[in-house]
Amino acid sequence: MKTRETEHTDNGEVAEAADAPATPYERLGGAAGIQRLVHRFYALMDELPEAYTVRRMHPEDLKGSEENLFDFLSGWFGGPSLFIEKKGHPRLRMRHSPYAVGLAQRDEWMLCMTQALTEQVADEPFRTKLIDTFAQMADHMVNRASH
Repeated sequence: MKTRETEHTDNGEVAEAADAPATPYERLGGAAGIQRLVHRFYALMDELPEAYTVRRMHPEDLKGSEENLFDFLSGWFGGPSLFIEKKGHPRLRMRHSPYAVGLAQRDEWMLCMTQALTEQVADEPFRTKLIDTFAQMADHMVNRASH
């Protein structure tokens, strides 16, 4: 859904702003944009030595991981609720409970996501908001004390 906003100029006239996408899903470019983000995120996980620990937590073939993250982000960002349709409520913390997620894994995951967002989201305030939101989610996934 697109909305039309109006703004007042310095002299009091009303100026219509360009149509602005209403959801993060739309602002990221819909399904294609989220697919690019997810693909780049996992490519970085493969490429960056600093992401070694979190990469080891994933299967060798990342296709299923990419599909799950794409499905989740689609609904989370205001697009189609693909994950819920396929698997039910995300229950992220419960689904990640079999894995030892400590501060190192959280930081490595965030390194990859932050880099992917930096490469693909030009709007700095929007990108910062996304990174902050992902950081809150990543903090919530931590289920093991770091040593």
